[in-house]
Amino acid sequence: MQEILYLEIPTPETSAVCNWLHTDFEPGIGEKVLTPQGFRLRVSDTTTSTGTISEKLPVELSVFIWSVQRTTYLKAFRWADKPFPKEQQILKKLTTGLRSRFPHEYPEPPTLDLSEQSIFEALAPYYPLTVKYFQKMPNGEYDLKRAYWWEQRWREGVRNPQQPRQVVFSHVGGEINSKFKIQNSSIRVSSSSSSSSSSSPQYDLIYIGGALGVIHAAVMAKLGYRVLLLERLPFGRMNREWNISRDEIQSLLNLGLVTTAEVESIIAREYKDGFNKFFDANNPSKLKAPVLHTPTVLNVALDSEKWLQMCGQKLRAAGGEIWDQTEFMQVDVYNTQVVVTVKDLTSQIQKQVSGRLVVDAMGTASPIAWQLNGSRAFDSVCPTVGAVIERGFEPGVWDSQYGDVLYSHGDISRGRQLIWELFPGADEELTIYLFHYHQVNPKNPGSLLEMYEDFFTILPEYRRCDMDQLVWKKPTFGYIPGHFSVGSRDRTVAFDRLIAIGDAASLQSPLVFTGFGSLVRNLERLTTLLDTALKHDLLSFRHLNQIRAFQNNIAVTWMFSKGMMVPTGKFIPPQRINSMLNNFFGLLADEPLEVADNFIKDRFDWLTFNRLALKAAWNNPTLLLWIWELAGAKDLLRWTGNYFDFSRHSLLRTLLSGWFPRFLRQIGPWLEPRYPALWLRLLAISYALTTGIARPQNSVAQVTSETTLQKPKAI
Repeated sequence: MQEILYLEIPTPETSAVCNWLHTDFEPGIGEKVLTPQGFRLRVSDTTTSTGTISEKLPVELSVFIWSVQRTTYLKAFRWADKPFPKEQQILKKLTTGLRSRFPHEYPEPPTLDLSEQSIFEALAPYYPLTVKYFQKMPNGEYDLKRAYWWEQRWREGVRNPQQPRQVVFSHVGGEINSKFKIQNSSIRVSSSSSSSSSSSPQYDLIYIGGALGVIHAAVMAKLGYRVLLLERLPFGRMNREWNISRDEIQSLLNLGLVTTAEVESIIAREYKDGFNKFFDANNPSKLKAPVLHTPTVLNVALDSEKWLQMCGQKLRAAGGEIWDQTEFMQVDVYNTQVVVTVKDLTSQIQKQVSGRLVVDAMGTASPIAWQLNGSRAFDSVCPTVGAVIERGFEPGVWDSQYGDVLYSHGDISRGRQLIWELFPGADEELTIYLFHYHQVNPKNPGSLLEMYEDFFTILPEYRRCDMDQLVWKKPTFGYIPGHFSVGSRDRTVAFDRLIAIGDAASLQSPLVFTGFGSLVRNLERLTTLLDTALKHDLLSFRHLNQIRAFQNNIAVTWMFSKGMMVPTGKFIPPQRINSMLNNFFGLLADEPLEVADNFIKDRFDWLTFNRLALKAAWNNPTLLLWIWELAGAKDLLRWTGNYFDFSRHSLLRTLLSGWFPRFLRQIGPWLEPRYPALWLRLLAISYALTTGIARPQNSVAQVTSETTLQKPKAI
């Protein structure tokens, strides 16, 4: 018996596919015998147009379907060793008919009017399981509204990248800046605010977004800056959980944000090991891979809400303020300050507040990020859904000393390669995520609600459970962005008196880390550079745009995440992405533990990258053809530019990193007060040379401690 066809049919309606096979498909040759899951096709004698069949095996094809991951799959097998009569024509006709009858569909959430019905009533006809299980969560109605709102905001940005909603208005030099195609605003700055060049800003820093924003804000407040944090939600509410590793937490200790005891108090659990395994039942033997063990990757689960509250307390203790349930409306930029217009969601009253600098930490829903970058705001995204489950799994389903870092239990599902993550928390808690790497496309922006319906349907396929016995603590969801950088300046992260951090700056690693891990690893870099800019009033675009966490080694791996995306409207072999993942992760499994650890934590060097890439190509020569098929000529050309930039940067790092940071430390006390702009530039270069390598950044830390992380003088 030989497999001759394997198809993904992008519909959960397996019965409709079976009915089509039974009643509509006519092979044009042989006798069609119906079976419960498909049909058999056979000839009545042993003589064919191609000669005499001498085998005892029947001259027969077997076609059947099955369902997993809310998706239908089809396979065809040939019983005999030789081809069935007109076999290729039959398979082509079958494939074409299925593609025509069951094309890719990208359903959209309905437009809702919640004035006369609840979110549960409105969405129940479309997402019944999502509504059922959100109703079991403590704040389910509020959280489902939040998920719906986030998806609508994301779709709006994807579909209108050239004319994003205008929220940044520049009045620098007395004229409205045309960089943003600025239109007349419906909210006018008051005369006292618009002429505020003569008045002092109320704050040094105004952060918009209180998840990742509060971490950065707390550090800056401890340095003595007047900080205001604006948060649309009740402060401390999180729709994600956070995992990290011990060595990355060290950044928080280095900056003095927390003590060792405080770090221990927010750790919900620390694991012995993390597993990485991709479905390989349909892969050839050379593309099957063992489990990759990563014991120091995402092995520390944090109590995210406790962590946020701790950061909020430290922010307030340092003199900062938090305005929660406050929605950002717009920001007006002037020569000496910014004026932010907000709306209090409890009273629906609009008000304004002024500062020296605005920090955008609103994540992927940020209208500022869309306005700054237009159609290049984000090149990819991981729509991510999941939940924190308090208890309810049977004993033996999962050992809480271990985590699933990356795992798939099936092939491509309705145009997506679904990937799971599982991280135990305190007591019996399990945090489970489902996500996929996704090409940003106006026809198919990516749906959180559709993913949630998948999550609640297929969770028992992933980990054995009775869904109705699970105790749900809260949902976790979001859009995790990615940007395929060609160089360190091809994404705008700043404007005059405005800068973006975290997901709003597309600060995200290609594999498993969200904006949290990337922000923490780069927190010292970002706060040091921003502190320098603020101390010397270097708050124009050309200065602030240097304050970014770009890494050349991360930029060169965006092709890896590109290889995990199914282009919109395209069909590829269902096992293709799992084959690529097993190819690469199998190589990492054969390497020493520190190689996989460094690669996943964005600390690999040029030699390691090239060695692994060559081994992957040698192990599977068709890999290059697969990448070409998924990426296309345009993206391959862009990646070539990445690679040469990575190589150039690696050469410069080899030549300069050994002495340049020490030299900078020596000349800093003389250079900084005389030429602050040059000092900021050189400091940014020093970080670019030393970030992303698998060794401590002592030289940069010393520059930081001796020259920059000092309490600022009053402005």
